[in-house]
Amino acid sequence: MKLYTVNTGHFKLDGGAMFGVVPKSMWNKINPADENNMCSWAMRCLLIEEGNKLILIDNGMGNKQDEKFFGYYYLHGNDSLDNSLNKLGFSREDVTDVVLTHLHFDHCGGSIDYNEDRTKLSTAFKNAHYYINPKHWDWAVNPNPREKASFLKENIMPIKESGQMVELFEDSKIIEGLSFIEVNGHTEAMMLPLIQHAKGTLAFMADLIPSAGHLPMPYVMAYDTRPLLTLQEKETVLNRAVAENWTLFFEHDPLIECAQIERTEKGIRQKASFQLAEVFN
Repeated sequence: MKLYTVNTGHFKLDGGAMFGVVPKSMWNKINPADENNMCSWAMRCLLIEEGNKLILIDNGMGNKQDEKFFGYYYLHGNDSLDNSLNKLGFSREDVTDVVLTHLHFDHCGGSIDYNEDRTKLSTAFKNAHYYINPKHWDWAVNPNPREKASFLKENIMPIKESGQMVELFEDSKIIEGLSFIEVNGHTEAMMLPLIQHAKGTLAFMADLIPSAGHLPMPYVMAYDTRPLLTLQEKETVLNRAVAENWTLFFEHDPLIECAQIERTEKGIRQKASFQLAEVFN
């Protein structure tokens, strides 16, 4: 099994929203905000190569949205989904499976593209199955007012219409060594991939722990629909990660790809950080 980081670009979100009840005087040391209180965040995805399978976990926000949309979220940087795949020697056509942890726009927007004259939407990965938890699908297509802006129909409905969608559960077996943990604090039935690799266990944190700065328990995003449940889920996952010596893969940390963690007097904290390729190559 080979694992690759796929960087799809950076975007900006309000720092206060990203760190919830934590005061700016504390979180601003972790990810300094600009003059508009916005912080830059990665959209870092994971590619798994195993046998004849090439599995992409999440795919960023894509580039099909209009100028007004990008005026809110400030897509920036030189990375893109296609450029990152090409640097690894792959293209979209090579991807056999797309796993979507959840359907917020910054995790699934690269799933769908417009044609050249922007009159028709279609799947960006023509040869792939798209794996989505059915409970989360129902949640996303019938959005609550609080999350509605994160669930964009143009990112979601063409997947169903394509016939490429497959239901994803904790015990789904796409390949040996890939399993899933369902968590419900950030949004309904978000799926965390857990990869058993020869070099150790890699846990894809999605939005349960979006960055290394979110390791302390109170650091919970204001975007979460059930923040107290997120606290419980963080505790459960982090305790297991320490006990089983997992490596955590951060989807949104602007600098840190991976970290190993340890138990300290202040709680579970980062022990070491590194690039994915330094260990899982």
